[in-house]
Amino acid sequence: MTLLSTQQACAPSLPQTRKDDTVDEYFGVKVADPYRWLEDDNSAETAAWVTAQNRVTQHYLKHLPARVGLQSRLRELCNYERTGLPSQERNGKWYWWHNDGLQNQSVLYEADAPDGEARVLLDPNTLSEDGTVALKGTYFSKDCRYMAYTVSRSGSDWEEIYVMDVESRQLLDDHIVWAKFTGAAWRGDGFYYSAYDAPEEAGHAFSGKNEGHKIYYHRIGTPQGEDELYFSNPAEPQRFYTMDTNEEETLAFLYEDGADIGNNLYVRDFRNDKGFILMTPDMKHRSAVVEDDGHTLYIFTNDGAPMNRLMTADVDKPQSRFWKELIGESDCVLDGVAFAGDKLIATYSKDAATHAYLCGPDGKRLREIALPGAGTAGFSARKGQSWCYYSYSSFTVPGTQYSLDLESGESRLFRTPALAFDTDAYQTVQVFYPSRDGTRIPMFLTFKKGMEQNGNNPALLYGYGGFDIALPPSFSFSIIPFLENGGIYAQANLRGGGEYGEAWHLAGTKMNKQNVFDDFIAAARWLIAEGWTCEKKLAIMGGSNGGLLVGACMTQAPELFAVAIPRVGVMDMLRYHKFTIGWNWAPDYGTSEDSPEMFHYLLGYSPLHNLKPGTVYPATLVTTADHDDRVVPAHSFKFAATLQECNAGPAPCLIRIDTKAGHGGGKPIEKVIEEQADIYAFIFKNLGM
Repeated sequence: MTLLSTQQACAPSLPQTRKDDTVDEYFGVKVADPYRWLEDDNSAETAAWVTAQNRVTQHYLKHLPARVGLQSRLRELCNYERTGLPSQERNGKWYWWHNDGLQNQSVLYEADAPDGEARVLLDPNTLSEDGTVALKGTYFSKDCRYMAYTVSRSGSDWEEIYVMDVESRQLLDDHIVWAKFTGAAWRGDGFYYSAYDAPEEAGHAFSGKNEGHKIYYHRIGTPQGEDELYFSNPAEPQRFYTMDTNEEETLAFLYEDGADIGNNLYVRDFRNDKGFILMTPDMKHRSAVVEDDGHTLYIFTNDGAPMNRLMTADVDKPQSRFWKELIGESDCVLDGVAFAGDKLIATYSKDAATHAYLCGPDGKRLREIALPGAGTAGFSARKGQSWCYYSYSSFTVPGTQYSLDLESGESRLFRTPALAFDTDAYQTVQVFYPSRDGTRIPMFLTFKKGMEQNGNNPALLYGYGGFDIALPPSFSFSIIPFLENGGIYAQANLRGGGEYGEAWHLAGTKMNKQNVFDDFIAAARWLIAEGWTCEKKLAIMGGSNGGLLVGACMTQAPELFAVAIPRVGVMDMLRYHKFTIGWNWAPDYGTSEDSPEMFHYLLGYSPLHNLKPGTVYPATLVTTADHDDRVVPAHSFKFAATLQECNAGPAPCLIRIDTKAGHGGGKPIEKVIEEQADIYAFIFKNLGM
């Protein structure tokens, strides 16, 4: 590929991208897709395009003045000990994750006490030289003799399962491939897991459509080829099936997802085996068993309660019509319930921040658990055990751990990390602003104390707005240099998320999706109107569904933003459901095949299809990765090629394509530091910082 000269003084010369005459027809409407060939991740032409784009992008990034300093500062900020909450297994041993700061992957430790001398149980850093093999989950057998663990390679959603002898630390011969979205549910001398058939088309394991999720039973010491096909549903190939078992191995719970915004839940009692019994009437609500005593099931659900509630069910009459309420719906979202000793801990989200309560076995509140401030808390506890630990974090406070006295409700500091960062120099405030239709939207602002609202501060606006996922306060070392250099980090809690329950979620789905973009654009306008920043100093960023958000907003209101960072985004709303598990997003998005109305609605905001020739777009750095099989990189490839073709302004419009990386999960810390340094150096340069 040749490099073309450009009339844009500030933008680098860009690779030429071939266009073809591909056209699709939807309900009589023809839609051109001239960069369709970039969907072929196995072609030499696509590989050459990726190489050419990366060459230009890396040349540009390498010469950014802030890049080297940002890498150094990010490495310094990241170099603090990060420790997971301790939990006790049935063998009496305690386990937790720990990272000394710059380890690519966290290490699993074992100890005789929660504060005892730690011994390495499994170090995933030894599984690859470059840290690109990540540990995704660990699953102890009920007697703790074995531990199954799942790994992914280069960030892919594909998983492999291995088994370790816990006492000897020896790896067994058991090895399972082509697993996906799975755990390991132990029963007897083996476990259940979920997998797909091996991809039929060679070379397209990371882009081909995934269909026919199955559950298998693997017996320890036997090859995968002898695994029993335990459950499948050929009539519904586009659904997920996962399974769990209780600690006594008397009950199994089957979850069926993918056809609607909720799930079906089944139970099987092995003591008087009548097969799986369907507990839920349909897949319009979410339900999950969070605890049981062998006869009573405790079910967390939003069925009949958009803000969630906790129900109980008799295993002999498990259907939802027989459920009884234990913790009812509140005016805040019930985020979760943990069983601790003979009590319950109920966590709620109030305006996107955690509030926690200690409850009796009857579900009634005993007292509130005092948290340090507006942040996020998570609990580690177990039914019948006297211990309980929890972590607290915020935008400027990393995960700090406390022990909780279950009788008095008092908390004591257990572990606190040491940071190369003065947390007292910054503050977070929560504001509320009106969206286009008047809906009140919350947003967190984090900045240096004493900052003036002079209309000239650099600001980074972040959002997600989808799939019932909330954005609570959380710590990220990567935003610290931006704050240190006078920036404002703004996190908006948009409709489509889970901040205010199912109604809030549904208000940002399907033919309500434009509400999400309106909320984000309104956040930008509010920040400008209130004097926090201005159009020339405002950057926007989001990933995955948040990448769609950024893509839609920069095409709908390009004049509002100086910088756009759409990360691993869903950019082609007409074809997203044709790759890997994209079909699973249809309950939130709808598809171009549903109806003429749904097709026209998707076409109206699809980022790829709303880039207009001759438009001045903000400086844009699209990011994706070669092993992203969640949102395939073709979305970003086609969007970047079209953006480069359409942009009439001087700002650079580039794409950064990572290698041996996926959608983001399990990425080695060195790759994280490199990527974040590139992103923020791009932001610094184009905001004039």
